[in-house]
Amino acid sequence: MTTQTKADIVIIGSGLAGMTLVRELRKLDGEKTILMVTTDDGAQYSKPMLSNAFAQKKAPVDLVQQSGPDWAASQSVTLWNNAHVQTVDRTAKALSVETPNGPQTITYMELVFAVGAHPRPNTVEGYAKGALPAVNSLNDYKAWRDALPPRGRVLIVGAGLIGVEFANDLAGAGYRVDVVDPSTHALGRLLPEALGHLMQAQLSEIGVTFHMNRKIQTMDARQAHLSDGTVLDYDHVLSAIGLVPNTGLAQDCGLKIGQGIEVDTFMMTSDPHIYALGDCAQTQAGVLPFIQPLMIQAQALAHTLTDDPKAVVLPALPVVVKTPALPTVVCPPPAGAKGEWLVEGTGLDQRAVFMAPNGQILGFALTGNATQSRMSLAQQVPDLLPATS
Repeated sequence: MTTQTKADIVIIGSGLAGMTLVRELRKLDGEKTILMVTTDDGAQYSKPMLSNAFAQKKAPVDLVQQSGPDWAASQSVTLWNNAHVQTVDRTAKALSVETPNGPQTITYMELVFAVGAHPRPNTVEGYAKGALPAVNSLNDYKAWRDALPPRGRVLIVGAGLIGVEFANDLAGAGYRVDVVDPSTHALGRLLPEALGHLMQAQLSEIGVTFHMNRKIQTMDARQAHLSDGTVLDYDHVLSAIGLVPNTGLAQDCGLKIGQGIEVDTFMMTSDPHIYALGDCAQTQAGVLPFIQPLMIQAQALAHTLTDDPKAVVLPALPVVVKTPALPTVVCPPPAGAKGEWLVEGTGLDQRAVFMAPNGQILGFALTGNATQSRMSLAQQVPDLLPATS
């Protein structure tokens, strides 16, 4: 038998985006009813810590900051965990949800998609277990780490942000790490070539071996065969080739979809009663899968949902790369921007700015002690989402 529940605000997803939004809402309004639906147990944890848990000497269980029910009680939120939204009926403003107690219906005044993203699937010929394992949640991390043999050899596919952070963390814990990527250098989408090679050199010193300009052709349970003929032995593999916004449910109910769920500066979708934020949302600056944009989005959206509409304004937001082997801060230029990288500095202290033909700084990358200038440089970079009059 289906039962029906009402809520002023329904949030789909209990990740950092959804939980931050709840905290911001409760700062402004203690009365609105909030119901959160999540496919996991709703436990609160810091997702960025997944890629440096070894350095922090934390097991998966240690990363949990608060259980889902305890967190929900502290925020006066109704939490439906281990539940799956089947459909969204925009006309009736209702969700059909499959819960451990059977099918349920929720009606809402305002609905928020905070459904995040999923790892880009990565299948390789010969790997019998299907897609290569990836980590994008605490449950993913626990399953991946439980299969990790002590002091084994780890193969990481992808030398982007997640790949180099995991490589640093694992090598620091005594694992032998091989990283394979078709790009010319590490962090190819974020760093100029000189700084990418510097990152590789520093990680190599702690036990990471890079295989750039190569792809995995085939692999079995213990060996990977690369495009140049190299054969790598490994005990465990991790795919880190990027994230794909979760848009399926939003697309099914007819919302406008691009790379993510398209939103305006108020985080409103193509339906005036449905919003999206975090890794699943596509703003006018694109999809922004970083922590600081998410926090600013949540603060603004909380105002909008409490009858005080507030547009999101995003300044240039430097990103700290968690690689102790080479402290690095990046503020990448917009995709497709015209210009060139200008690099200066000595040793580990390098400063690179991406300069447009008109002399405007559009992005930067800093390493070593040069990272101390990140805030002053950020003020010279155009806003991601400027204020509108």
